[in-house]
Formats: sequence, C-alpha cells, structure tokens
Amino acid sequence: MPKPNIRAQESTKSIEKLYITMRHLFNRGFYKPMGISGETLRSALLSLKPEIYGSIAETKVELNGLNYVIERLPEGIEECQFINLTADEGLKNSHFKAIIPPKRRRNCYRIDKNQMNIEVTRGRSEIYDILTHLTFLFIESHKIKDRVLINEGNSTIREWKHLEEVVLFNKKLDQEDREVLIAHLASILGRNYYEVLNADKLFSTKSKPNRLFEIFYWLGKLAIDEVLKNEKRVITFSSELRENIGHHLYGEIWANNIKKVLFKNNLLDKPIHIISANMHSVMNSIYAPLAIPKERLANKGMTLFEKLSDSANEELQQKVMAYALKNGLIYIKDASGTNINVQIIDASKIDFSQSEYKINQSEMPIIVVMDYAFGEQAFETMDELLKPYKSNRGKEHHLNVISVSIMGKAGILDGKKGDIMIPSAHIFEGTADNYPFENQLSKKDLEGFGLKVYDGAMISVLGTSLQNKDILEFFHNSTWNVIGLEMEGAHYHKAIQSASKIRGNISANVKVCYAYYASDNPLETGSTLASGGLGTTGVKPTYAITQKILEKIFNY
Repeated sequence: MPKPNIRAQESTKSIEKLYITMRHLFNRGFYKPMGISGETLRSALLSLKPEIYGSIAETKVELNGLNYVIERLPEGIEECQFINLTADEGLKNSHFKAIIPPKRRRNCYRIDKNQMNIEVTRGRSEIYDILTHLTFLFIESHKIKDRVLINEGNSTIREWKHLEEVVLFNKKLDQEDREVLIAHLASILGRNYYEVLNADKLFSTKSKPNRLFEIFYWLGKLAIDEVLKNEKRVITFSSELRENIGHHLYGEIWANNIKKVLFKNNLLDKPIHIISANMHSVMNSIYAPLAIPKERLANKGMTLFEKLSDSANEELQQKVMAYALKNGLIYIKDASGTNINVQIIDASKIDFSQSEYKINQSEMPIIVVMDYAFGEQAFETMDELLKPYKSNRGKEHHLNVISVSIMGKAGILDGKKGDIMIPSAHIFEGTADNYPFENQLSKKDLEGFGLKVYDGAMISVLGTSLQNKDILEFFHNSTWNVIGLEMEGAHYHKAIQSASKIRGNISANVKVCYAYYASDNPLETGSTLASGGLGTTGVKPTYAITQKILEKIFNY
C-alpha cells in the first residue's frame, strides 16, 4: 500500500478547522483574535503554515508575508484595537474618507484612532481572506511582544524604547540615525540587518518614510497592551453583513445594471460572449492597433502591449480608451459594491478591415468583459448575470450567451511565473465537487508564443492562504494531476453549469474557455505570491490568451 501523506492530511484538517471556525465566529458576531475565541484560528494557521506566510511558525518575524498582507489591508490597521467588518452601510456618504488597500479593491474607513471598518461586499471568500491575514498579523505582533518585554513584563528592551521614541515623536532621521534604528529593529524582529534594510526600502513611501518602523511599533504596542493592560483586540461583524452574506445582494444589482445597459442599447438579443479578465487586455487587443496606428507599426507583436502596460505611457492608454468609447465600447463603472467594472463591446461598430481579427459570423458579437471576481463572488456574479432580464413591462429576456471565457492569474505547480495553464477540470478544495468541462482552448492554441504551456486539472482553493506546499504537492503528484491553483474556477463553472444544464437560463451548448497565467509557484522557494508581482512578465501570457479567446469568439 502507498504510504499516506501524513502532513497533507494534517494540513487538510487544519484548513477544515479554519473554515469551520471562521464561519462560527462570523455567525457569533465577534471574537477576540488573541483571546480564547481566537485560539482555534491561531493554532490551525500555525499548523497549516501557508507558504505565503513564510516563517509564521518560527520565532523570527516574517517580512515578505507581512508586506503581502499589509498591501491587502487598509493603511493604519496595525494601530486599531477594534476592527469591524460591515456591509456597505452608507459610510461612503459620510465625512469619512475611504481607504482602499493597494492590492484589494475594498472600501475601509478609519472611524477613530482605535477603530477600522472594512466593508465586505464580495462574499465569504473576502471574509476568509481578511480573517486569515489578520490572524497572521496578530501572531506576528505577539512575536514582537515576546522579544521586547523583559523582567516578567515590567520593562522593555532598550531597542524598543528607541523605536518608540522615533515613532511617537515622528522624528526625522538622517542616514546614520536610520541605520542605527534598522539595526535595533533587526534585533527586535530576529532578522539580520540586510533583511530589515531591504524591508525598509520596500515599505517606505514619500509621505511616510518611517512606515516600516510605525507598522512594527504599533503591532508590538497593541500586543503589549493586550498582555499588560488586558486591552484585547476585537473583531466584530455587523448585523447587516451577517444578514446579507450569501444572498447575492450586490451581485444582483451589478448584473441588473449590465443587463439594463444591454437592453437600453438593443443588445440584449444579440450573440453575447462573456469574458472574465482585466480591464485592459481585451480593449487593447481590439482597439489599440486601430487607435494608435503609428505605434503599431513601430512596435510589432507584443511590444505594443508592453508599451501600453507601462504606467509611463498614460497618454497612449487614454488615446486607446477615447477611440474605443467612440467605436462600440461602453464602460460601466461599478456602483453596486461588487468592485467589478465592466466593458461592453459592440463589434458591429468596429472597422475590422484594418484589424488583425477577421470575423466569420453573420451577426456581429457583443463582448461583455467583467473585471476579476474574488473567490466565491465568482459564483454570485456569474449566476446573476446569466439569469433572464425582466424589463419594466415584466417581459423576460433570456440572454443569447454563446460563450463564457475565463482568464486569470493562478499559482502554477510545475513551471514558473508567466507560464500558461489550460485546465480540463476544476477541483473544489475541501469538497467532493469536481467540474470537468470541454475547454475550447487547447495547449496547442497557446504554443508558438515562446511560453511554456501546461494542461490538466486545476484546484480552486478557499483562499490564498488556505493551502500549503504539502497539500499542493499531494494534488500535483497524485493521480489528480493538478497543474495549478486559483480561487474562482469552480465557482464560475458551477454557475455556468447550473444556468445551462439545469435551469435553462442560457443555451445548453454554451462554449467555455479557461486559461490562466502563472503569478507564482507556491512549491518553489522565493516564487510564492509574497515574493512580489509579475511585472512585465505577465504581459505576454495575458495578451496571448486574450488573442486566442478573441479568435475563438470571432469564429464560433
């Protein structure tokens, strides 16, 4: 008999424990992360040891994982004792200024010096994402506390006093002072000088040059206060959030807004192709060669798109957008709370005589491009979008959906950043649900771009931090033959399958395209999500996949 993967089994139990505990605490309405109620979450996360959180189970403080988490949480959250997760409850109409994390589209509000409100409008996956990140943050904060308190908690080490002085009095540091403080902070964190120096460069901004010092001070300070003053940090979930979750409230509003625009422009009965992607690659692929012909001639192939992806070329980007808006593109900025913007492209208004794409259809297609959903939100939005539209007169209009294409970033298990994955099935982690499908895209379609292409099953995980190397190695090396992991595939396909095969909302013959490009390799040290973004490496796979999806759409 084959030897069971004990560590993978333990990790699976830890994920299950995290999942169940988070749901329980959510239903309860509040908990203290470093109290008894948060103990199960902490122990399960420490047992799981997600790759993204690096040295979470060690005594030294994790730096890369912290950077990853801080970019996904609101600025200043480390200073707050009280964190409230709420629905969209009207704060956008108040004097409070929305704080939007750099790497997560969510509105957050600093209510006072001790309280941060985080609006959750993207479903349970967003709650799991926030809670696991906060649990990691609090575990790290107590590591700092353990390293700075001495004499049975009656005093602190001198390095901490120096850090406190700089942060509380907002001292300006010359180079010599900064290097001294970095050396002190290295001692506090259990890291070497070089690691903290690099972290300082990573965290500091023009407006907040001492941001690294501030983050670690407040993390440690609140942990110390929890122990010495019994001022426990508290996470609460508003009543409205608990009532709304799972009811597709935001997804329904979002989908109806799209269908209203389609109806208003007499596009509802046209052949519709839905693409879940970003807000630039489809638009640029279709319109850029037409909008900026000189640049097209000077920049062949992917070079044009690399140029457009450079933030320094904002003027070119605006030219493409302006041209697109005059030639069939309708932009719908989200007002529902889903944080998913949409583009509707009417191909009948595009001059394809000058385009690289040739249409082999009697009726021009309508392309609906939706920005990335987040985890479980993928089911909510796709499920609502594929439902019939009821006009003011009560008439039901079934959408003539010909195809649904999903392009996204994913972790790859046998390759490197920028490689492409073509899935044949989605395996839903933590359940017995599997979704095999006939993918209109094949490995052969994406060959010829100078990129490595892999095909096989993908696993849809519960969260970016709700998996680890042991589980992924099991899925990769066993007969599951998993090539990568992502968060939305199973949710999307569940919605497509139910709409087409069970509920009859769309044609049973709807075609699907799935393709992912690798943002990280969680099995490879130094290549996890915490190691940094794709940069220009992502341009070629993004546009290669987009090109092939569009070719399929124009020739169905």
